[in-house]
Amino acid sequence: MTERFFIDNRRKLAARLEEGSAAVLFAGKAPLKRGDEYYPFSPDRNFYYVTGVEWENCVFLMAKAAGGLQETLFIPRDNGILAKWVGANMTAEEAEEISGMTDIRPIDAFTDDFAQMVFRNNIAKIYLDLEHREWDDVLTPALRFAKELREKYPAMAVGDLYPIFGDLRLIKEPYELEKMRKAMDITRMGVEAMMANARPGMMEYEIEAHFDFTLMQHGAREKAFQTIAAAGERGTILHYTKNNGKTKDGDLLLVDCGAQVDWYNGDISRTFPVNGKFTERQKLVYNIVLEGQQKVIDAIRPGLPFSRLNEILKEHYLEALKEIGLVKTMADVAKYYYHGVSHYLGAETHDIGRYTERVLQPGMVLTVEPGLYIEEWGIGIRIEDDALVTEDGCEIMTKDMIKTVEEIEAFMAKGKQA
Repeated sequence: MTERFFIDNRRKLAARLEEGSAAVLFAGKAPLKRGDEYYPFSPDRNFYYVTGVEWENCVFLMAKAAGGLQETLFIPRDNGILAKWVGANMTAEEAEEISGMTDIRPIDAFTDDFAQMVFRNNIAKIYLDLEHREWDDVLTPALRFAKELREKYPAMAVGDLYPIFGDLRLIKEPYELEKMRKAMDITRMGVEAMMANARPGMMEYEIEAHFDFTLMQHGAREKAFQTIAAAGERGTILHYTKNNGKTKDGDLLLVDCGAQVDWYNGDISRTFPVNGKFTERQKLVYNIVLEGQQKVIDAIRPGLPFSRLNEILKEHYLEALKEIGLVKTMADVAKYYYHGVSHYLGAETHDIGRYTERVLQPGMVLTVEPGLYIEEWGIGIRIEDDALVTEDGCEIMTKDMIKTVEEIEAFMAKGKQA
């Protein structure tokens, strides 16, 4: 049963909490856009990981005290006549079925129930997700709650759930891998649709539209992230997302995109010629990137330091780019390659978890995405696949996505004949 996944995740979380402590997680709320319009809601992934609930304005409370464990889910009340406008709120019965929790209470009872829980159980420490990346970021519900705690419970210790979830979510369970495989396969089909329909003179967003349509056709209503579709020199801009340029005959198109299925993501990058044929120079650079990717893939195995992956790629680039006269030293490589070769992938595209001193473990899912960006040649190339670390190496989860020069040219030739 699906709820077993979330029940097991709560057991993992409970094992990391101290006796006499409690954890609070917030689902979040869609921010106001303007007028009476809100941005689309996306649940906090740590909240979702332990509840399975996709509804906004919910709170999860876990207390570990007196040798026992208390789990409570607070949800919005019945919204009455408003249901005719926006749909009915989730019921307690629905919340129980999704999460496997039996203690379901109205959200307006949260603060009073929290205070009683702290008092009755002599709680000395509250764990919150205190992720805070930039000084001027808008405060999350957890950070606002931490501020209130300091005022109302000045002696209360506050612990950070973020690194705990970073560890818990690092190793993917079968349920997660199933969702990710589906997202990756839909992503593959979307990329193939772009390849099949690309023609010189099309706008980047016209080509991107074939990706969007394919996702919708296969039930993926959300993207993992904003699609990059960058032609020619624009492909040397790492996070180019305007996608409003016109393609020219002879351009490469770099696409970096992903479908999302039940909040789990795929992430694939491919670079292909809009006219269906690589030039000799494009082919040369493409194959350097492809060879580098394979070297990184071959190195993935349990126990390897994560940082070693990027070192392997840079060592390859130094030798390969020396041969074609672009670089002389490792410092020169940074002019043409200026990002990491990998990141974690899961419920977030750049999934949470620390990289420092991390070694690879079975169950991790990583991207392998080498790139080269040669602005003076108007060439930007990135090739990205998703890898599951196994007991003796890795499985390329996106292996069905074509990527050699020959495969791409043959595929695009068929598309132009259709």
